[in-house]
Amino acid sequence: MVHLLGAEALHFEYPTQQVLESVTMGVSAGDRIGIVGRNGDGKSTLMKLLTGRLEPDSGKVTIRHNTTIGMLDQSDTVDTTLTVGQAIVGDLAEHEWASDPKIRDVISGLVSDLDWDTLVGALSGGQRRRVALAKLLIGDWDILALDEPTNHLDVEGIAWLANHVKRRWPQNAGALLVITHDRWFLDEVCTQTWEVHDGVVEPFEGGYAAYILQRIERDRIAAAAESKRQNLLRKELAWLRRGAPARTSKPKFRIDAANQLIENVPPVRDAIELQRLAVARLGKDVVDIENVSVSFDEHQVLRNITWRIGPGERTGILGANGAGKSTLLGLVTGDVQPTTGRVKHGKTVQIGILDQQFSQLQTIGSQRVREVLAETKTTFTIDGKAHTPAQLLERLGFQRHHLSARVDDLSGGQKRRLQLLLLLLSEPNVMVLDEPTNDVDSEMLTAMEDLLDSWPGTLIVVSHDRYLLERVTDQQYAILDGRLRHVPGGVDEYLRLRSAQPPKRAADLRDSGKGTGSELQEGRLSGAQRHAAQKELSAIERRLEKLTKRMNQIHGVLAEHDQTDFEGLQEHTDKLREVKTEVEQLEERWLELSEKLS
Repeated sequence: MVHLLGAEALHFEYPTQQVLESVTMGVSAGDRIGIVGRNGDGKSTLMKLLTGRLEPDSGKVTIRHNTTIGMLDQSDTVDTTLTVGQAIVGDLAEHEWASDPKIRDVISGLVSDLDWDTLVGALSGGQRRRVALAKLLIGDWDILALDEPTNHLDVEGIAWLANHVKRRWPQNAGALLVITHDRWFLDEVCTQTWEVHDGVVEPFEGGYAAYILQRIERDRIAAAAESKRQNLLRKELAWLRRGAPARTSKPKFRIDAANQLIENVPPVRDAIELQRLAVARLGKDVVDIENVSVSFDEHQVLRNITWRIGPGERTGILGANGAGKSTLLGLVTGDVQPTTGRVKHGKTVQIGILDQQFSQLQTIGSQRVREVLAETKTTFTIDGKAHTPAQLLERLGFQRHHLSARVDDLSGGQKRRLQLLLLLLSEPNVMVLDEPTNDVDSEMLTAMEDLLDSWPGTLIVVSHDRYLLERVTDQQYAILDGRLRHVPGGVDEYLRLRSAQPPKRAADLRDSGKGTGSELQEGRLSGAQRHAAQKELSAIERRLEKLTKRMNQIHGVLAEHDQTDFEGLQEHTDKLREVKTEVEQLEERWLELSEKLS
């Protein structure tokens, strides 16, 4: 392969921290490299050194002649006096960029919702970030360096970006360096992983799943004393191998070694025990949203939504930016009132919220972390073991010296750790997490997932982090055109449904996406077909009504059942699971028929 870039004996330090010590690395054509590590360990510094945006204290970076490098860093700014169109395509005439399929694809994938003539200064920070990424991607680069490119992208945008960088260059051409906390993206795109830690850069073959296996083998051999971290990584590896085998089939490593490491590791979650505890804490009624619509002024955000949330359910919510996910969470928490329909909360429901604004920390900003912990309960039980709040913070990656810091002085990731801890200590039986992955690194995410595995209650998660959703939830729903739809196939099914929808873009790429008459005719039903579909739809509705009553009966039995009779609980839980499966299948068919009849 053609060598594009080399770093030799790089050394770099700040006045209070040595970041890199004698690092030697190389980048060749065809490399797709993910850079991981804890916040503050030097990932962004390494990328800036390799791309020439930062000079090393010693050592050198050599770039092959005529190699072009394009970089998106976290401080990228776009001229706020330009329009969106000028910022992205510059002085190119419309016929020039509109006739280029690569440019059209980038615009469609990243900024289709933005008005082409809007000034950049009028955009939000996330929208400006997407404009900067689009501007970069329409260029031709031998090396593309992306620092947190998935920030401010929804699930659909992240999937588009992964597909784009996989198709961007021919095989064994071009090179990608990417820093991201999105572990699904790393698995989907990268063929190598560099871990930055303790002043060194350690290479691993494969994406995130391969990195986890090789790292645990390294830790097992070289650092047996780090038993806490090993156990956490083994638990995640168990999930990777059992719950998502496709992740570990691509990298080239010894599958036998993985199986040996996890042979004595129990399943990630004890679903039956968590269900039993959830029913005991919640009863059978949690939150019922019945035929609800929500409008703000003249804009209808949600329409005709019915969602009955049961005890112990772990649900992920999918949807594009602006689809109404936060509004749906507001209905669950009671912060949003329906325009029509009703929302009913169970009598024993206690809802805890982890939001994006750190609202739980606003009144305690001047307090020190240890003072905050002193006001909380003294112990918290996880996996049958009692933990003090300080031990929980340590488990979430806090250092002891952070206990003396004031809450307002904490970094974004540290605030997220403290926010999650206070939420857990408040002992809610329904937990709502709104973008919990913001400001946190992959180690914090792993620790968060480990804590949530043993949490007994109803969990609702909104996140663009596909890995997290698949890891901590058991089912997913999507908001599509204001309606809530169960997606048994998870994120993949959601992306298929979204791709089947007609594009909605501000200027419609200058009318290039208008449908034809034949396209509008496609999918119409004949009179006989419509009659048969309506008949089947009515039958499904009657069956769903009966199954809903059956589910409520089983919930009631579980709530009143002797909690020490595990065999009886198992039998009723199996029945409940069978009914839920049939309900999901019928709901899927009901939605298909409804779309055909609409």
